[in-house]
Amino acid sequence: MTEQHSHQFERGTDGPKVIVVGVDGSDSSLRAAAYAGGLARRQGALLAVVYVQPVLAGGAALGVSVAETTDEIAEELVTQIREATEQVKGIFDIRWEFHTFRGDPYSGLVQTADELKADAVVVGASEQAGHRFVGSVAVRLVKSGRWPVTVVP
Repeated sequence: MTEQHSHQFERGTDGPKVIVVGVDGSDSSLRAAAYAGGLARRQGALLAVVYVQPVLAGGAALGVSVAETTDEIAEELVTQIREATEQVKGIFDIRWEFHTFRGDPYSGLVQTADELKADAVVVGASEQAGHRFVGSVAVRLVKSGRWPVTVVP
């Protein structure tokens, strides 16, 4: 037994409603955030900005407080986003929220995209040379085939 649904096209409502963008403070991730922000603004979508704080076991051995450092990065990213939002307030309105937690960037983006029922994921191209051979977060997201993925250089 099959169900038939009557779908009518509605102008302006056929785009993404939730866009997830991964940021880590790198230039390419900030360009990805800017791109995703423009897309979210034009589509009237929610922009979910995700920073996954890496868990570096080696950092503790070096006497570096990794948790404090990644918390500082998260706070700095939120400050940058708030400042950018304030600069365009009244000109462009955009709904956004910030998510951060510790772990693997790929898993964090997948978890957030699943929880928010994302329509699209945007990430910056990896700036690490080794990722050309091993595979980056972007490649893993594309291979998962679960959402349209835009990779911003």
